[in-house]
Amino acid sequence: MLIRDAVPEDWPRIWPFWHRIVAAAETYAWDPGTDEPAARALWMSPAKRVYVAEDPTGTVTGSAYLTANYGGPAARVANAGFMVDPARTGEGIGRALADHVLTEAARHGYRAMVFNAVVETNPAVRLWTSLGFTILATIPDAFEHPHHGLVGLHIMHKSLV
Repeated sequence: MLIRDAVPEDWPRIWPFWHRIVAAAETYAWDPGTDEPAARALWMSPAKRVYVAEDPTGTVTGSAYLTANYGGPAARVANAGFMVDPARTGEGIGRALADHVLTEAARHGYRAMVFNAVVETNPAVRLWTSLGFTILATIPDAFEHPHHGLVGLHIMHKSLV
């Protein structure tokens, strides 16, 4: 698997799984009705470093971004987002993207990473905890899950130093 910096031409290959994931309303606190131009602006923002994972055939199988979570004196705390094509789950793509982004975050001088809203029923919680993230707090009943009803949102943290 190749993980590389995304280029604008990658967006049409990210959008199909981005849309599928957000429209399912199970793991992201973004509007499930987000249209393509708004999604592109969210994911491919110039303020973010965006990466894609490609399989040996050149198919984009996942994407991630890295950005500052805060500004000013707190700008050394990173945030990131990850999406893996649902047809490709279980292949280690999410873990590979996470390892890459954590390495990049440290390389770019971030001292920590924070996830602001991890849906507590998201299977990725296991991945994040296995990579050393801790749950700092859970906001109860903050996310309306289409199958589980009201569930909590975790705030997760990992030191990078």
